[in-house]
Amino acid sequence: MSGVESGPPGLGVAAGRGDRSGRGDPPGLGVPAGRGARSGPTPALRQLLTLGQAMLRGFFRDRNALFFTFLFPLMFLVIFGLIFRDSGQTRPTTIGVVGSGPVISALPATVVKATPYASEEQALTKVRAGDLPAVLIEQGDSVVLRFSAADMVRAGILQGIVASVVDHANLAATGQLPRYRLVATQVEASNLEPIQFITPGILSWGVATSAAFGAALTLVSWRRKQILRRVRLSPAPVWTVLGARVGVSLVTAVVQAVVFVGVALLPIFGLRLTGTWWLALPLLIAGTLAFVSVGLLVGAVAKTDEAASAMANFIVLPMAFLSGTFFDISQAPRWLQVVSEALPLRHMNDGMIAVLVRGQGASALVTPLLVLVGFTVVVTAVAVRVFSWDEA
Repeated sequence: MSGVESGPPGLGVAAGRGDRSGRGDPPGLGVPAGRGARSGPTPALRQLLTLGQAMLRGFFRDRNALFFTFLFPLMFLVIFGLIFRDSGQTRPTTIGVVGSGPVISALPATVVKATPYASEEQALTKVRAGDLPAVLIEQGDSVVLRFSAADMVRAGILQGIVASVVDHANLAATGQLPRYRLVATQVEASNLEPIQFITPGILSWGVATSAAFGAALTLVSWRRKQILRRVRLSPAPVWTVLGARVGVSLVTAVVQAVVFVGVALLPIFGLRLTGTWWLALPLLIAGTLAFVSVGLLVGAVAKTDEAASAMANFIVLPMAFLSGTFFDISQAPRWLQVVSEALPLRHMNDGMIAVLVRGQGASALVTPLLVLVGFTVVVTAVAVRVFSWDEA
């Protein structure tokens, strides 16, 4: 090679700096003239640092990469944090009532707001129009609850409330004292905000997305521009390419964690870190490595940037929905929960919640770390098997 070839900063091939075989070396990937290998970092370390710096510069110069790495997942954190910020406060559900009696008068005002209507048909019109979730009609000893099927969750809650009030009314009518008393308390601290459970999932998903996409697009782009070929022909060991990509992904993941947690700690959201929050660091590293391996596999198979993006999206996005990132899947069908247990993002989410929210110790990370490390080893082995330095 002669002259200066184009490529990422720090990976150009300078004219007149060839080795004994006549090939030029990327600056910083060989031992500079006039300086022995005994001084400063070893050649392999210099090569690793040069590749890492080139990747970091390319990453921070790419506005699209910065947006989808930081702003896009942060947008979900902010939106969900604002939507569910007051979800812990009880807001009474407005229902229509027709008639009067001990049941209607005993409805708890903290959870049910009773709006009286002159007739049953007038109230049912409101229910059919979607203006009311239900109407309660009480005439003498008859109590009837008519509800809308538009929101079966709310309808079920209202049925439970009315059934409880009716039971109490029946018991009071017999003149007997209650034998049993229910005491309901929250396991977690009463001052926990919804952001406690939103942040770990969004952080895990953001790290997974940036690690997978970053590794995949870097490999595809460098292969297409023949930069991988030049790196292979240089004195740089093959592992320096992988090490540089992993290093960039780890730096990015740490910055993401700092930014996301910093935003969630703002008073408007109210995140409260537990005493074992620092245990999230090994989980962050293991999760990043797992999804870097996904990116390496995608980058080894895909031939274009568009194909790499589509394949990474096909893997990571469904995994986010099946892993409980955006909503709880505990009520999902059993087979879907089994599939979820096999996904690395599910274990990363569970581990993050365990140490950031529930304050559990290192024992809570044993299973997530084993799953993530095992996943990394297997997927990386497959990626190495199908990897190619040049376009086919």
